[in-house]
Amino acid sequence: MTSQVRGAQLARLLGQWHALPGRRRSPDYAALAAAVRGLLADGRLPLGVRLPAERELAEALRISRTTVTAAYGQLRETGHLASRRGAGSWTRLPGTHRVASTGLWTPLDDRDMIDLGVAALAAPPQLVPAARAATEDLPRYLGGAGYHPTGIIELREAVARSYTARGLPTSAEQIMVTNGTQHALDLVLRLALAPGGNVLVESPTYPNALAALSARRARIATHGLAADGAGWDADLLLGTIRQTRPKLAYLIPEFQNPTGHLMPTALRERLVAAAHAAGTDLVVDESFVDLPLEDTEPPPPVAAFDRHSRVISIGGMSKPYWGGLRIGWVRAAAPQVQRLAAARVGVDMASPVLDQLVAVHLLAEAPAIVAARRAQLAGQRDALLAALAERLPDWRVTPPRGGVTLWAELDGPISSALARAAEEVGVRLAPGPRFGLDGTLERFLRLPFTLPAADLVEAVGRLAAVRYDLDRAGRPRWREPSVIA
Repeated sequence: MTSQVRGAQLARLLGQWHALPGRRRSPDYAALAAAVRGLLADGRLPLGVRLPAERELAEALRISRTTVTAAYGQLRETGHLASRRGAGSWTRLPGTHRVASTGLWTPLDDRDMIDLGVAALAAPPQLVPAARAATEDLPRYLGGAGYHPTGIIELREAVARSYTARGLPTSAEQIMVTNGTQHALDLVLRLALAPGGNVLVESPTYPNALAALSARRARIATHGLAADGAGWDADLLLGTIRQTRPKLAYLIPEFQNPTGHLMPTALRERLVAAAHAAGTDLVVDESFVDLPLEDTEPPPPVAAFDRHSRVISIGGMSKPYWGGLRIGWVRAAAPQVQRLAAARVGVDMASPVLDQLVAVHLLAEAPAIVAARRAQLAGQRDALLAALAERLPDWRVTPPRGGVTLWAELDGPISSALARAAEEVGVRLAPGPRFGLDGTLERFLRLPFTLPAADLVEAVGRLAAVRYDLDRAGRPRWREPSVIA
């Protein structure tokens, strides 16, 4: 059955939808149509949803019905809206677009772009030798069925050793291998969160985590992070947990995605104590823990302060190694791992043995691989910061102490408009609203520094050109981002 969005709901999603002022200001109907396309592009308005009647939306937006009629007409012309007399109008894909494997949609005629939507590195040179070595190890497993719901023992032991080396004694029984960190989060939510449960997340936060929570129909509350180096407001965060007593809190304390903040030791300890008192489970995403830059020393893991099995840690190979190697893990109490394994049987049974063997060999070379990654990222971060300071000096950026992303505060609420314009000059962006719940964060933009320095400098040059032409540009042809990671 087709769902429907009401006029007041769509008005809230649209927010400040009017065209930016300028000598060639777009008509209101064109600005409204562009804003609806923007909602489709960043996932806040799903496909196949019936839009409100023209009169209803006009009343909600306090504009003329003629404007809404013209906007709907333009959306039909571009293929973003289908209408049938007596049945209404619903969102759809243009004929020149396809649904990507991620569920997002992308142009069929997509040209080569500088993709700043994905915060991930290319594979390290050690991957191919690791894959060859893994194939030599594979015969040891071929005599069995190949199903290992918690993962092969070699990989679980290797991951457990990495936690122990960080000051958190861990056994293989406390580790479950998953098909990436996102899969780990999904399994944890299946176990720890009933549909409709209360969840606390940071704002901004990882978009795919919000998607996973939405799939569980979670009721999401947010804790706003400061744009500067301060990050979390300790009193506000702990007070929110005590007062709202969420069933679960999802946090990224190590080089938070997208801000790059690092949670201090004292707050980690107080956070675990507050969660225990409130009956809140903490899901700690450690995707970036291996990527401190310069001499940054990460604090002890959040789970190091846990005495009551309230902390479930998730991590994986995607950020320090390669996103194409779909290996993640959960670290929890051994009984929780067994319950997760039981829940997993209804999802995918187990992770591929060969991929796990590749991960074992990569982890054996972790010191060399990670050291090279850190040096590479530090150089690329500095190149991006220098280019921004030279070409876009009005943007405010706090240099992160680790991770792979900058969180830039722009010189106006233009993030989505800038992303649309950047597509036309070959730069793909992840605008700020993708990292929140309510269409805010238009003054912010995530900029990963995972591409070569020359590409980053070129991208900033193109962004500077379109930024200063935004107010004067005509309506751009619409293009959509493909993947946010």
